[in-house]
Amino acid sequence: MTAARISLCFLLRDGVSGRQVLLGLKKTGFGRGKIVGIGGHVEAGESEAEAAVREVREEADIGLRHEDLRDAGVVRFVFPAKPEWDMDTRLFTAVRWDGEPTESAEIAPAWFDTASLPVDRMWQDADHWLPVVLEGGRVNIVVTMDNDNEAVASSESLLF
Repeated sequence: MTAARISLCFLLRDGVSGRQVLLGLKKTGFGRGKIVGIGGHVEAGESEAEAAVREVREEADIGLRHEDLRDAGVVRFVFPAKPEWDMDTRLFTAVRWDGEPTESAEIAPAWFDTASLPVDRMWQDADHWLPVVLEGGRVNIVVTMDNDNEAVASSESLLF
């Protein structure tokens, strides 16, 4: 089975108490009830960057330009108990965009301090790679989920 192609984009800004990232409460579908990055499936004929721009517009009503995206690497998610959930996820960050985040049918966006991410409300893998991305680094990691499809069984950083 082929892994789904996914793009996520993390918008970053300087807030009153330090650096902040835009995340969202997932209201529907896969990950419902969790705080997640803004993004989704790469459609046929679409690049990962094009998908990131489209998804951020659809989910948060924010306008991005391709040249404002910074490649932050890749996370491969492996779900041994549910291989149909496997994902190859391209990560981007951006510090420039147009508009203010607006709630959509799928996501309720909110700003979070990068120093105190809501990891207790996120997928358990977030601690394995998200801080590196938010600090300006790039990741290339394989995260294998446990049989409960929630806990992380292992994570392995790969060289680019």
